[in-house]
Amino acid sequence: MSTDETSTVVVKTKPVKKLKPARKQVKAGDVERKETPQTGKEYNIWYNKWAGGDREDNYSNKVKSQTRCNIKKDSGLTRANTTGIRYCCLFYARGCCPYGWECDYLHTLPDPDNALPDSSKDCFARDKFSDYRDDMGGVGSFNRQNRTLYVGRIKETGPGPETEEIVIRHFKEWGEIERIRVLQYRSVAFVTYVSEFGAQFAKEAMACQSLDNDEILNVRWATEDPNPVQKVAEKRRLEEIGQEAIKARMDPRIVDAMRAVRALEDGDMLDDEGEVVEDPESGDPEAKRRRIELPPPQEAASPQPLGLLSADTMEGLKYFAEIRKRNGVSLSVVHPKTIPPKPLTSGLGVADYGSDED
Repeated sequence: MSTDETSTVVVKTKPVKKLKPARKQVKAGDVERKETPQTGKEYNIWYNKWAGGDREDNYSNKVKSQTRCNIKKDSGLTRANTTGIRYCCLFYARGCCPYGWECDYLHTLPDPDNALPDSSKDCFARDKFSDYRDDMGGVGSFNRQNRTLYVGRIKETGPGPETEEIVIRHFKEWGEIERIRVLQYRSVAFVTYVSEFGAQFAKEAMACQSLDNDEILNVRWATEDPNPVQKVAEKRRLEEIGQEAIKARMDPRIVDAMRAVRALEDGDMLDDEGEVVEDPESGDPEAKRRRIELPPPQEAASPQPLGLLSADTMEGLKYFAEIRKRNGVSLSVVHPKTIPPKPLTSGLGVADYGSDED
């Protein structure tokens, strides 16, 4: 006796994990604030250091950060999720926000797909400037979309690929990385993110942090890449972003109409979906498009100027006359009257002027 048994496989999908309220990263008094030692007579608030102390405080005054952001533990809901604010908390990126779920800014990574309401501000709502600082620090410039960070003071303990793996492991936490370049024996790396928001967040999150060897990193904005190949690729990327942004804001019917007009100009045939139809009857394998055969243009003699009218004007009059003739309306072309020139007077024409008394 045989029985047919049917078994059903139930595929369990993982539920989407909801964000919990953001935790407070530090408590009051946990972070010890250290004043910058005075090495000059004037404090420059733009460069955040004492004037005249460049040689003294360039490296020795760099102190390792006491806190660091942990995305898995620190991410959560704040008041910004209900008020609609799209900017991230600067102190959350540095790992020292004491407000937690009571913070007025987001405690999550910036979303590269959602554009900020003001392009002149970074993801922390700080105003950008027209140019970078001399040391390539600070907020940055709104005249160039910079996605590359300069990472200095890396302690290299192995070959280049090992250092590159360490840098990737520490910097991929803040966003998707497009490429990375390590200058071996120079303790320098360049990290390029897919989104500019990722670079902005990583610059603040990794400032004065360490990798695996207890160093103090120097993270700044990178200057423009002099590689011509990268310049062409960056220009093409910006053009594609602009085209996608324009296409997203345009009516799809207008896009289809423009595509149909361009197909008519090129002599292509479109199907119902707006795609170019290939010619199946053509024996030539290179002929992939069906084009409308237009009669060859007739070579017309170059018009000569007539009187006061130029050659282009006479050509336009002939064009309108041809249109009216086709419509059954006669058009009489009025030839301009040529005014005979005045006879030349002999002498220098001194008699035309009045006397000195007049």
